[in-house]
Amino acid sequence: MPGENLSRDEAHERAGLLSVDGYEVQLDLRSAIGETEGEGPRTFRSVTTIRFRATEPGAATFVDLIAPSVNAVTLNGEDLDTAAVFDGTRIALDGLAAENELVVDAQCAYSRTGEGMHRFVDPEDGEVYLYTQYEPADSRRVYAGFEQPDLKAPYRFSVQAPEGWTVWSNGVGELADGVWKFTETKPISTYITAIVAGPYHYVTDSYERVFEDGTKLEIPLGAMCRKGLAKHFDADDVFLVTKQGLDFFHDHFDYPYPFGKYDQAFVPEYNLGAMENPGCVTFREEFIFRGKVTRASYERRANVILHEMAHMWFGDLVTMQWWDDLWLKESFADFMGTFSMVEATRFTNGWITFANNRKAWAYRADQLPSTHPVTADIRDLEDAKLNFDGITYAKGASVLKQLVAYVGREAFLEGARRYFKRNAYGNTQLGDLLSVLEETSGRDLATWSRAWLQTAGVNSLTPQVTLSAEGRITELAVIQEAAESHPQLRPHRVAVGLYRRSVEGELTRYARAEVDVEGPRTVVSELAGEEAPELVLVNDDDLTYCKIRFDENSLATLRERLGDITDPLARALCWSALWSLTRDGLMPARDFIGLVLRFAGRESDIGVLQMLHTWANSAVTHYAAPEWRAEGSRQLAEGALRELRFAEPAGQNQLTWARFFASVASAEADLQLLRGLLEGTAKIDGLDVDQELRWSFVNALASTGEADESLIDAELARDDTASGKRHQVRCLAARPSAAVKAQAWAQVVESDALSNALVEATIAGFQQPAQRELTAPYAKRYFAAIERVWNERSIQIGMDVVKGLFPSLQDSQGTLDATDAWLAAHEDAAPALRRLVLEARDDLARALRAQACDATAGM
Repeated sequence: MPGENLSRDEAHERAGLLSVDGYEVQLDLRSAIGETEGEGPRTFRSVTTIRFRATEPGAATFVDLIAPSVNAVTLNGEDLDTAAVFDGTRIALDGLAAENELVVDAQCAYSRTGEGMHRFVDPEDGEVYLYTQYEPADSRRVYAGFEQPDLKAPYRFSVQAPEGWTVWSNGVGELADGVWKFTETKPISTYITAIVAGPYHYVTDSYERVFEDGTKLEIPLGAMCRKGLAKHFDADDVFLVTKQGLDFFHDHFDYPYPFGKYDQAFVPEYNLGAMENPGCVTFREEFIFRGKVTRASYERRANVILHEMAHMWFGDLVTMQWWDDLWLKESFADFMGTFSMVEATRFTNGWITFANNRKAWAYRADQLPSTHPVTADIRDLEDAKLNFDGITYAKGASVLKQLVAYVGREAFLEGARRYFKRNAYGNTQLGDLLSVLEETSGRDLATWSRAWLQTAGVNSLTPQVTLSAEGRITELAVIQEAAESHPQLRPHRVAVGLYRRSVEGELTRYARAEVDVEGPRTVVSELAGEEAPELVLVNDDDLTYCKIRFDENSLATLRERLGDITDPLARALCWSALWSLTRDGLMPARDFIGLVLRFAGRESDIGVLQMLHTWANSAVTHYAAPEWRAEGSRQLAEGALRELRFAEPAGQNQLTWARFFASVASAEADLQLLRGLLEGTAKIDGLDVDQELRWSFVNALASTGEADESLIDAELARDDTASGKRHQVRCLAARPSAAVKAQAWAQVVESDALSNALVEATIAGFQQPAQRELTAPYAKRYFAAIERVWNERSIQIGMDVVKGLFPSLQDSQGTLDATDAWLAAHEDAAPALRRLVLEARDDLARALRAQACDATAGM
């Protein structure tokens, strides 16, 4: 892995020397099927022709390529010695002319890690499927190129594929004389070029729009998945959201979609949620639902579809110069995904999900030692890979949400329109965006940018209420605080809401004021004289990015009446704030679990309910005092079963509680119920135990030792599919056996035979909260292995192993000390590797603090 890195300085120097006129890439993928010859990886032939200019004739540079071998390299008609110029990751180019033509003929390897040209064999029917995934820098695993975002160029792809296959790319393709030839693209970056090939099930539709000047835009639409998923593929809903998104962005961006067609491919073993390849967007196939799912799953898919569509303008049309400004595409896409979803689709409560789910990701990331400004310092590609995080996505989107409130919606959108038109097919930095927003809003954004984009950390806002003898507010102030490590106080535009019980017993808002919070203490004068509130909610309506805190009276109200809050967004904000208190060791985990048990059953927003289940599981696993864990687990299982039985038959709440019950069940009676539901001897009215739910039950039985290998294999026989295989692998690794754990460890750490998806499944099975003693011996082995794994494996697999196998369940001071010892002994380890270990260390230290808080509650 280390030799594959590219530094910002190298990229800057190369961009100053070169401009690229175009690529022609010829791929022969016929080797994807059939038997391989000899040892080594399965490969395909890749012939790349690059036309480029150099500002300094005679200068030297390099082209990026990661390949097992290179057949030939020709520069300006001269054959180069491949052994001399190719080192496995780069091809050295000396003596450049003013105008150059480079031809690289290489054997590139198919991937099993989701990076480059991924090859998947469907266990259901033996069919082979290919797709590419490049971000940030894996196109060099498929063709030779200048792998950095600011060397854009048009591309022409041609592909030979097995007979009967279809091939897709960014441009429109046509099969002629056995070769798929694609129209030339607009100038785009290497990381968003794409190939999808195989016997995919393909559905078509079209989008049309007539503009005010009478011109007509027609966009061919396509959607595809593996043949084995075709019966589950609801392409009509995918196309519905796609068309709604295209309407929204054309209404607001005043720049017609520039990339011709719009294909969306749902592909197997995908590492990400999706990727914004123009004209050929790729998604993880889990967005095709094999069983019953809740509305939250459809909302999530719609959000991702619209997030990727926003990238067509933010990221593809206009691209950041280097990964420092990754936020210029990801923050905007994250914001615009929710913005467009709420305004253009049936998912009108999307801002609740954003407040409760996306921002939780951001708040966690912003309190890690690796937190960084939204505009980050990205030294190299390894840094870039790790910065696809909660800061770049969710915090950046939260900041943009506040910016819209600050400059005004129309000024923001007009700024976007000017930004597209001025920088189309080019590359930008922070200043390019701020300048147009200053034009359209009339505001000086330099101070705002320094506070929100160029500093790290999250502020907490706490209400301070003084009452008169008559029970009215004399003064209400907002106290702003910051962590010692990141002491920046920021300007916040917030709404402060006052809540009290109605005659019906509901907690409703009776007064609201917006205020600009500046400095450590801000008085909200508009609320003076109001009747005393039972609850003060700072950041009501979720206008800013902050940790919400409560005064003592408000916290007492929430402990007793949280479920009485009628507004779903306000309720979600309160849940998020209580979870933040728990993570910060300010509320005992058992208290948070008690609130979930009392009030989650009344939650109307299914996405919030699912998040509460996730948090409750984390609370009992990581934040509860060890001596109370068993009791906490028992209470959660008891409460989950109660809510499951009370839930509306066949409703989405029933399904959600069934999944949660399976995740916490451990008592003999609970496991007998799960087995009965599997076998059909037990029944809960309305609960459809479909295949996905069956696997949830099997996993619960496997992890508790109630399902042996034969039962798991029998379930695979019922579901002998790619999804079934992943579930089987996870269940096998979840069994409480020392031999099972040893085998799982060896498969992931000592071997590279498993695909990325099966590595992920094996790690998920290996780490079981109830099996701390079984996995304890692997803490020492983890620290002995991770540097080797990082150096030998791809960055994606390295990340999976380092994060997934960290001994977080060995939550003791001894594990913390061992982590510190590794960090002290490996100061020269790859910065990205050290960052992952530091983050895991911080999570462990936080867990120990929270456990200490919870222990005091039991005294």
